[in-house]
Formats: sequence, structure tokens, C-alpha cells
Amino acid sequence: MEIVIIGGGFAGLNLAKELLDQKEINVTLVDKNNYNFFPPLIYQVATAFLEPSSISYPFRKFFAGKKNLQFRLGDLQKVIPEENKIILHNGELHYDQLIFATGAETSYFGMENVKKNAIPMKTLNDAIEMRNTILKNLEKAAICKDMRKRRKLLTIVVAGGGPTGVEVSGMFAEMRKNIIGKEYPELATSASNIYLIDGGDVLLAPMSKASQEDTYKALSDLGVVIKLDTRVIDYKDDTVFFSNGKSLETKNLIWAAGVSAKTFEGIPTESYGRGKRMSTDAFNKVSGFENIYAIGDTCIQLTDENFPQGHPQVAQVAIQQGLNLAANFKLMHKNKPLLPFKYNDKGSMAIIGKNKAVVDLPNPKWHFNGFIAWLIWLFVHLISLITYRNRITTFFNWTIAYFSKDQSLRMIIRPNKN
Repeated sequence: MEIVIIGGGFAGLNLAKELLDQKEINVTLVDKNNYNFFPPLIYQVATAFLEPSSISYPFRKFFAGKKNLQFRLGDLQKVIPEENKIILHNGELHYDQLIFATGAETSYFGMENVKKNAIPMKTLNDAIEMRNTILKNLEKAAICKDMRKRRKLLTIVVAGGGPTGVEVSGMFAEMRKNIIGKEYPELATSASNIYLIDGGDVLLAPMSKASQEDTYKALSDLGVVIKLDTRVIDYKDDTVFFSNGKSLETKNLIWAAGVSAKTFEGIPTESYGRGKRMSTDAFNKVSGFENIYAIGDTCIQLTDENFPQGHPQVAQVAIQQGLNLAANFKLMHKNKPLLPFKYNDKGSMAIIGKNKAVVDLPNPKWHFNGFIAWLIWLFVHLISLITYRNRITTFFNWTIAYFSKDQSLRMIIRPNKN
């Protein structure tokens, strides 16, 4: 059986790993990057508290010596279902079973100026670009004599009050408190405001009320200005415009407000559901196909009675769907009944700052905040990294940052790119 997996994130990589050493199954994983990376820690790369290599690992190194697993660097252009074939930008592949694990991409809700000018927070490239932008703006601010222009360079607006928005806001607040004044003495008396904007009436909407309230208080204590029931509607001429008619001047709009799945030529419109996610049955088979599947953020599955509107687009869903589909391929090979997917919600969490985090566990319903929640967050994210090398280097960097309240990774990697 020839299995082709498009996408090497949580869903695709866990599916591939579970099919390791299955003699009758040959797996080819296709990704447009030659590495896997850990999205929950993207913001720490963006704020120069982790190196990119701490949260990423080359696919070929991971697959080395694994006889039935191969990697193909490629960008999917088209699917030809009637020929069981996919077209990549650099060739083609045939399959018996095709799995989409392509995740989601940043959604700007049709706002072209925001798409053109804001800083996204989805990929490793985004994180590096954000780090470069913030550091270059700090350098510009340090020599700027015009106070209005300096204020624009130092003001940071974060759009989106989910985990990413909360975590990056907290990290910037910690940097302002512990680093900026020390390393940029020219800015010691300059105002540098951090705004967190969300269209809802709470932060971390999917989490418990206790977590929402704890997060609001912790960020406010760090000096983050929180504006709820407010949406970004435009960003042009260094000005962010809001749905309430107000605006803010800034050179730094961080976009963490929404995601959308991708569409692909060869997959008909009727196979997609809400948010461009592929509609699947209980076994993750895409509507209208017998040998095409979708797992993770790129699919919407309405058959789980506990999640009638579809599963949340979070890592645990992707991991569990990858493992479940791998089990089904093994059962399929043995002509045994398949297992419908049921999501086991293991809880949710977000880190706010040093010794500050919130954790919700569903069974039983427990809520943690502060130092205990912070330790839980650190432990879960460490063990979730793909290799021991990633875990050791990340733990080392975190240890240095904890005791020094600093990190020495603030290099502008590509200073000549405007």
C-alpha cells in the first residue's frame, strides 16, 4: 500500500511515525519545508527567547534509517483523483491512499491592507521576520529624535486574544520590564505601549471563566492595555483602525486573530465545509472520495457527538486523528472493522509571563493558575517537542532566561531585507 501524506505537522508526522516498520505499507511524507517545527513555541522564537533550531528538526534526519518512510520536499499544486496522482511543483507522485495534513494558514478576513502590512504568527519564517522587524524598529527608535515617530516604533498592537495573542503580549511585556531599559538606555524614558485587541468580550474564549479572569488580571498587572469587543478593520499608513471608530499609530501590528484551511485544485467545492476545512466522515475520509483523507486543522468532522460543530483546531486533535488513522490503516490491511474518531480532550493552557500561566483540565474539572500552572505548561511543552535534542536545548534556554530574566539571542538575522 502506497500512502502519501501531505504536510508534516502534528497530524502528518504522528501518522507517519505510527506506520513505521509496517512491511506492507510504504509512506511518503511531502512538505514544502524540509523540517518539522513546533507551532506552540513560535512566539518564543519571534521574541528571541529560543533559537529556531530549538523547536524544529529536519525530516530527513528524523526519517534516516526508517525503511518504509520517505520524505519528499515539494509544494502540492494539484490532485488528480481519477489517476490516484498528485502534482508537485517539482514532479508527481502516485498513491493508494492520500492524506491531507496541511494544517491552516493565517486568515486576514479579506482585509488586504492588514495582509500586506501586519506581521503574521504562523510559521517559522513568520517568527524570524517578526523578530527582525521588532529588533530593527528598536534600533530605529534608539536614534529617532521625533517623539511621535519614536512612539510608533515602540508601540506594539497584538490582534487576537487567543493563546498566541496572550502569550506574545506577555512576552513583550516581560521584555519591556527586564530588557529594553537595560539594553537600550536611549529609550529608558520613552513610552512603549503594548495593546492586546480582541473582538470578543473575553480573552481565551474557549477556556474557563477563571482562566479568562486570571489572564486579564495578569496581563493588566504587566502593563498590557487590553481592548475587548474591538476588531481591527484596517491597517494603513502606520495606523491601525478599529471597529469602534478609534485608531492607533504603530509600526508593529502582530496578527494572531484567525486561521483558515487551504483549498487544493482537484478537490471539488462540495468537499469543503466551514473555514475551507475538508468535510470528513467519522474515519476522516473526505466527502466524495474513497481513498482521500484529511486530518488535523485542515478537516472538519461533524460525527463526534461531543463536538457537533467540529473539533477545535488545536494540536491534540491533530495528534489523535493521526494516531487513529494509522490504527485504521493497519486494521484495513487486516480486513478488520475500522475505529471511528472520538476526541479525548486533555485540557487547555496558556502561559502569560514568568511564573504566570493558566491551565484547565476537563476530567475532573480542575483549574490551575500562577506558578503551578506555569510548571505544568513548561512540562507539557517540553515533552511534546519532537526529539531529545529539542527538549534539552529548549530547557537550557528556558533555564538561562528564568534566572537571568534575559536571553542572548537578539540577532537580526537578515538586516538587509526591508
